[in-house]
Amino acid sequence: MKNIIANLNKSFDNKVRLGIMSLLMVEEWVEFKRLREMLDLTDGRLASHVKVLEEEKFLILKKEFVGKKPKTSYQATSLGKKAFQDHLLALEALIKRMD
Repeated sequence: MKNIIANLNKSFDNKVRLGIMSLLMVEEWVEFKRLREMLDLTDGRLASHVKVLEEEKFLILKKEFVGKKPKTSYQATSLGKKAFQDHLLALEALIKRMD
């Protein structure tokens, strides 16, 4: 029997990373603060999941200062968008197979 979950991307197994990528697919750039609020996470928990996605080259970050306050924003890379879309297609195929 073929492994029906073989095409799922392990990077998106975690619901936090799934949420991060979902938000990044809809908006060009998303600030750290907005991700934290939308996903209801602590700074540390969000930072650890962002780091995983950054290491996979699925997102890039931009650091800048607004006045004297630092602002970090994230954007999905082309590779990240493709990987996420492939993951969603694999989920859809899995769901259709279960019908």
